[in-house]
Amino acid sequence: MPMLRSIASISHPQPVVDGAGVHIKRMFGFGKENLFDPFLLLDNFGGDKPEEYLAGFPWHPHRGIETITYMLEGDVEHGDSIGNQGWIHPGDVQWMTAGSGIIHQEMPKGNAEGRMSGFQLWANLPSSEKMMEPRYRDIRSQDIPIVEIPQGMIRIICGSVGNTSGPVQDIVISPEYLDVTLHPNQQWSHPTTPGHTVFVLLFRGGARFSEETDILQAGEGLIVRLSDGEQVVITSGGNGARFLLISGKPLKEPVAWGGPIVMNTRDELQTAFTELRLGTFIKPNSQALQG
Repeated sequence: MPMLRSIASISHPQPVVDGAGVHIKRMFGFGKENLFDPFLLLDNFGGDKPEEYLAGFPWHPHRGIETITYMLEGDVEHGDSIGNQGWIHPGDVQWMTAGSGIIHQEMPKGNAEGRMSGFQLWANLPSSEKMMEPRYRDIRSQDIPIVEIPQGMIRIICGSVGNTSGPVQDIVISPEYLDVTLHPNQQWSHPTTPGHTVFVLLFRGGARFSEETDILQAGEGLIVRLSDGEQVVITSGGNGARFLLISGKPLKEPVAWGGPIVMNTRDELQTAFTELRLGTFIKPNSQALQG
């Protein structure tokens, strides 16, 4: 019998304003990096008031991390200091590895009804890869496989369900990123790698985790961090459930975090900000490889 993961903690979003005035529900962030290692931050952004998101995220730097943007409604126009530009549409994912450094902007646009929603996850890079060449992986919605199961359906961004694997491969932290929809009153189980961090962002409906709780309601969204184990079992409530299941291999390294830059030491962090000031942050021959 596989060892089931149980609930380690439950947390609710904190409202924050980031970028140039974007209202965000921060699911977790600074101060929780040890609990969610190798993940640093998860934001649920958007809404139906354009004035709360249109100002977007003008030019800003990143180094030492990966940012994973997944859109549900609306679009994000992006560009960077190396000349890359494009759009992230509903159902699309952009997996950006900042590596040695990139300066970019992300400007959200609502749909015809003025709605916009999506998620941005930050994943840490190990010390050996923090200064790697920057790269983008732009994954279109039609390239993300959907697995129909008796209990519902699963979009596989990264990782595997049965014999089907997602399009994002060769990531250092061996992550899994599933968008799961369950019909009402259905139980779903999924194998997990022992030792990996696993959490669920429940954002629609309600669900029970293992058999130890009543149905938890998504409300404004909630994060369920799970204990170690070989399998997760999730049961949807009477209105069904939709959630992200995310996992990754912990780095177990020191974290020096300064805004959009995450390194291992304070000296490395100071070097990054000094280079920003001196105009040497973007490394020679850096081309932000497309993947």
